[in-house]
Amino acid sequence: MNNLFVIKIGGNVIDNPAALENFLADFAAIRAPKILVHGGGKIATRLGDKLGIESKYIDGRRITDDETIDLVTMVYGGLVNKKIVAQLQSLGCNAMGVTGADGNLVPAIKRPVEEIDYGWVGDVAAESLPASRWQLLLDNGIVPVLAPLTHDNAGHILNTNADTMASSIAVALSAVYSTRLIYCFEKKGVLEFVEDEHSVIHTITKASYARLKAEQKLFAGILPKLDNAFAAIDAGVKEVLIGHADDLLQNTTETTTGTLITA
Repeated sequence: MNNLFVIKIGGNVIDNPAALENFLADFAAIRAPKILVHGGGKIATRLGDKLGIESKYIDGRRITDDETIDLVTMVYGGLVNKKIVAQLQSLGCNAMGVTGADGNLVPAIKRPVEEIDYGWVGDVAAESLPASRWQLLLDNGIVPVLAPLTHDNAGHILNTNADTMASSIAVALSAVYSTRLIYCFEKKGVLEFVEDEHSVIHTITKASYARLKAEQKLFAGILPKLDNAFAAIDAGVKEVLIGHADDLLQNTTETTTGTLITA
């Protein structure tokens, strides 16, 4: 099987032009099939403030009303996505900007209203994700750059979690490629001691994860990321890596510097 890297970058990279430039240079240098999934950063919030559109959050999750979905569609699918594509093209990387709505690349449903109405927010319908369409792009030398937007099959754009989109794509393509899913965030990896930036746990298996949780060695905020990582591995992804954006190239090799999560 050929290797495939599905790489997700967060807002901390997108919000810093110098960090984004360095990251994209490294991404362009990866000599293997690859997909980039990006979030939106704080750009939508800043632009919304200028336009008089208030940002509303519940438990850290954006409420996406009618005005906000227009805003994030413009920013995520337009401004952020196309700037990334243009920079990658300048580096000789044949990038193509897409959303989950384009070609129905990431099917989704509108999140049902339960205790909270999140508005125009989508949940990925992973079982329907068309791996063959992604493979068609990759086989033709195209590097997809995916913005975190989907649609509801009724003509409405949906704001959708980029981490979940990346994981779902990695799972869908794991039957065709040996897939490493890489989450780039602000730490060097999963830390054994949250106050010690150098205490990176370089490998976590299911067995060691159970032990670390029992010993309460991991801070609570990382547990959902690890649970999602093992869910992806259970669904066919070979490896998941959590590390810093600055270490991207190293983390596409066999001698990783972040936290490599395996079965």
